[in-house]
Amino acid sequence: MRILGINALFHDPAAALVVDGRTVAAAEEERFSRRKHGKRPVPFSAWELPEQSARWCLERAGLRPSDLDAVTYSFDPALARPAHAMGLDDPWDPLRLEYARRAPEFLAEALPGLDPARVVFVPHHVAHAASAGPASPHPDSAVLVLDGRGEAASHLAGRYRDGKLDTLATQALPDSLGLVYEELTAHLGFLRSSDEYKVMALASYGTPRHLHRLREYVHPTGHGGFRAHGVDWAAFTPPRAKDEPWNQDHADLAASAQAVLEEVLLELVHWLHREAGGEALTLAGGVALNCVANSKIAARGPYRNVWVQPAAGDAGTALGGALHLAAQEGVPQPMPGAGLGRDWSDDELRDWLERTAIPYDKPADIAETVAEELARDGIVAWFQGRSEYGPRALGHRSLLAHPGRAENLERLNHVKGREEFRPVAPMVLADRAAELFSGGPLPSPYMLFVHDVDEAWRERIPAVVHVDGTARIQTVDEGAEPLVARMLRAFERRTGLPVVVNTSLNTAGRPMVDDPRDALECFGSAPVDLLALGPYAVRRGRVFA
Repeated sequence: MRILGINALFHDPAAALVVDGRTVAAAEEERFSRRKHGKRPVPFSAWELPEQSARWCLERAGLRPSDLDAVTYSFDPALARPAHAMGLDDPWDPLRLEYARRAPEFLAEALPGLDPARVVFVPHHVAHAASAGPASPHPDSAVLVLDGRGEAASHLAGRYRDGKLDTLATQALPDSLGLVYEELTAHLGFLRSSDEYKVMALASYGTPRHLHRLREYVHPTGHGGFRAHGVDWAAFTPPRAKDEPWNQDHADLAASAQAVLEEVLLELVHWLHREAGGEALTLAGGVALNCVANSKIAARGPYRNVWVQPAAGDAGTALGGALHLAAQEGVPQPMPGAGLGRDWSDDELRDWLERTAIPYDKPADIAETVAEELARDGIVAWFQGRSEYGPRALGHRSLLAHPGRAENLERLNHVKGREEFRPVAPMVLADRAAELFSGGPLPSPYMLFVHDVDEAWRERIPAVVHVDGTARIQTVDEGAEPLVARMLRAFERRTGLPVVVNTSLNTAGRPMVDDPRDALECFGSAPVDLLALGPYAVRRGRVFA
């Protein structure tokens, strides 16, 4: 069965292809359009579809739209209620719903040859859930979904058995942990539905002194539900203007919101375990990208295994919708990893370099060349293999640096144009991780948990240690990522450090680099010393001599 999954209605439009229960391809539209998050989550953009990523998914498999058995759309307008009836202030929501109802027509126009009757509406949170349970290594698992909103709810708790979902609880709008966090993001001067991770990072600089007052607005209600709405953020601290420096009051409010979020999540997880049992919990929805909260769930929750969808936000519902439908024919295969996007052969990459007429060389081993540059304290743009599905750079589209120099945190944030409080992450071989990091699940291949950095290592790898002594690590499996593993071992031979700084290959406000043109443009516009484009090395000193 050939199923194309589509996410389009709110934000992070994406497409994914599942063939006979196997995930073949998945990509976010932003990587093609070069518009961060693909579009803004407003009703007037709801008609926009992930046309480029959808066409690429089909091309990857050699399919035409007429070859598809089904196309899933991760929102069911039949389940929606008027915004005002749900306590939401969204006067243009009827326009959004009209676009959703007409999605089959729009998809047939975007993908000529597609029969609109083959478009299937999948409830938004069911699509999120299916991106977690069936996609994970734990097909029989509890599943918890939390985000801003779906058709009429903001949450789903359930249990997967043999690929089938049993829904145990949902939380009706307007109560939404995701929307509360979005409101705080805007109040603190960041971009709503985009910069929530900045609030999480800022929280580490604060003290949760407002926790008691926030509990009046955000708290569990029993039976798997919660209250979360109506917070008057200005009563805690005045709003921060976009370009205004942050202060301790902002950090304290962020810390308080993070703490109350974690409290509610832990209660929901314990309730779910009492109802569903089992040893594995899978998570999806935008809230599941909060790696600090995920770590609290793993450490203090009742589940032995916690797995988070690497594309946990709305982009992941493209894959989830397709897997949900595939499960009707049998249990789908777990996703093979996050590297589900585009790639180029060595010959194709060489042709790109030849056309741009810039000097390059092909060293005997690009891993050794990169390790040598990093050991000299150079910054490396690393472009290898298939691009990642989701917001994390996982060793395919990365900026790499030396972790042993504390100033490299400020240096990388300057290169990327980011706020100074933003941390960068360590990449470490899976078989070495336990020597340096503790307090979180291992392995951790998708950078979705934080770990405590061992005291003996904090002074040796200061660039990747956050202000609270933690790091959001990525463990590298040598069997799955032999080139990255070889680079890490080569770097350790030169420096004695088994860790390399890994952050996403992009600059502020722009999507992650996806194709060779993006990589060359980023290299040309940012102070990067070496571009490792497949097996080829492009050196700044030669290009700009």
